[in-house]
Amino acid sequence: MAEGGDRAEQTLPARPLDAIDRDILRILQTDGRASIRSVAERVHVSRANAYARINRLIDDGVIRGFSARVNHERAGQGASAYITLKIVQNSWRTVREQLQALPGAAHIALVSGDFDVLLLVHTPDNRTLRELVLTRLQSIPEVLSTRTLLVFEETDLDPGPAAGLGPGPGAVPGPAPDTEPF
Repeated sequence: MAEGGDRAEQTLPARPLDAIDRDILRILQTDGRASIRSVAERVHVSRANAYARINRLIDDGVIRGFSARVNHERAGQGASAYITLKIVQNSWRTVREQLQALPGAAHIALVSGDFDVLLLVHTPDNRTLRELVLTRLQSIPEVLSTRTLLVFEETDLDPGPAAGLGPGPGAVPGPAPDTEPF
């Protein structure tokens, strides 16, 4: 899956999405395995139109890839934490490369506020988390300080109106997706 910091995505101008595009995104976020036929039926367009729209959304960098939602605890990653980092000014690219190489790193964001970077990690246990923070992160020369926020429980939100991808005008729920791959 492509990363949010890819140069190609940053240089492409944003293209307005119509109601059908937003419906397609909502469907694929809910079920990335939905077939072209199923998507087309649910948004009331031809298969060729759905295929072309999905490819355009991929080419434009709107869709960065397809992935599975993982229950980290059941996958042996029982400890999760958000870690805030203060870093040396102008060291973002160097730090980002090092953070991407960390085992268990799931999300990295350059942010504004009291800290510079927000990092989400999943590890097998607290001992491994401690090692990651105290040995790996704090040994990065550009990292000035860290703060670890343990995750006690997390809930993935399904896409919908809050994400700006709610049903378009006149949209009706479609049938359950079939298993035909695109």
